[in-house]
Amino acid sequence: MENLTTWFIGITGLAVLLQAGVLLMMYLSMRKSSARMEAIATEVKTKAIPALESTQTILTEIRPKLQVIADNLEDATTHLRAQVHRVDATVTDIIDRTRLQVIRADELMSRTLDRVEQTTELVHKTVVSPVRQVSGLLHGITAGIEFLLGNRGRRNGGGRETRRPVPQDEMFI
Repeated sequence: MENLTTWFIGITGLAVLLQAGVLLMMYLSMRKSSARMEAIATEVKTKAIPALESTQTILTEIRPKLQVIADNLEDATTHLRAQVHRVDATVTDIIDRTRLQVIRADELMSRTLDRVEQTTELVHKTVVSPVRQVSGLLHGITAGIEFLLGNRGRRNGGGRETRRPVPQDEMFI
């Protein structure tokens, strides 16, 4: 058994030495990584910080100009909105007035056509109908005179050789 105890102590010592070696390697690796990180940090400080400072300086210089641009844009937008409202009101007014004028023109045309129709009826009743009646009366008188003159010419032995037919005679043929 004593032999086993020595073996266990030896194996334990070897494990401790192995563990110490692993820790030493980890320490060296961490130190190397830390050195790289410090180098990167130094490079960032030397390159990035001046860039950040110049960027900050540029932003400080540009900020008033950007503010003026933003204010001008806001004013232009407000003015444009007001103009659009005015144009909308004007167009709406024009459309309303046009609609009223179209309605008035339609009413005027309707009244004019009604008056033309009434005038046509009035002319027909007062002029055309009496003219037709007078024309019919004159045709009747003319037919009667032609008939009388036509009969008298036959009784006298005929002064005319060609006789014009009387319209009433043509109807019976």
